[in-house]
Amino acid sequence: IVGILAAIVIPRITYTAKSAKVEACNGNASALNSQIELYNVREGGWPANLNALVTSDYIDEVPTCPFGTASPYAYSTTTHRVAKHSHP
Repeated sequence: IVGILAAIVIPRITYTAKSAKVEACNGNASALNSQIELYNVREGGWPANLNALVTSDYIDEVPTCPFGTASPYAYSTTTHRVAKHSHP
């Protein structure tokens, strides 16, 4: 009986944890995009990179992806957006 319950519960916990990480990552991208917009309004131009948001005190640090990818948030100087990325 315990084995059957474990077979049901463990995949759900794994799926829920992954789903939470994806939502947190998407939230980070949205928050960065909001701060990029704010930077543009206040500074009169777009930031050169995400570190410009840190040095100008718009964010404390560039967030990392909950999945631990090396460079998760790529800032496009063409669109001035941080695009969402894929996860394992």
